[in-house]
Amino acid sequence: MLALAGGALAEPTSGRQQQLVRMVRQDCGSCHGMRLTGGLGPALTPEAMSSLPTESIAATIFHGRPGTPMPPWRAMLDESEARWIAERLQAGLTDEVR
Repeated sequence: MLALAGGALAEPTSGRQQQLVRMVRQDCGSCHGMRLTGGLGPALTPEAMSSLPTESIAATIFHGRPGTPMPPWRAMLDESEARWIAERLQAGLTDEVR
C-alpha cells in the first residue's frame, strides 16, 4: 500500500489482493480451517472477528503470537497489507477482488 495525501492508505492492487486472499485461504486455512471456521487456530469468521479491534488483528497477523503456533507474516507482507487482511476478515473474506 502507498500512503496518500493526508496519511490515508491506498489498497493493494487487485493482483496483490488476489495473492493475499489466496494466502489467507491456503496458508492461514491450514491452521484456522479451510473455511476459516477454526481448527488448530481460532475461527476467522466475521462473527469471531467483529468484536476485536482491527489494529489488534493486523498486529497479530504481522507480528504473530509468541509462545503459540501463530507465526509472524512480516516476511510475506507489510503492515498495511496485514490491516487490509484484518479488515477483510471482519467483513467476511470473499474470493472476489474489487
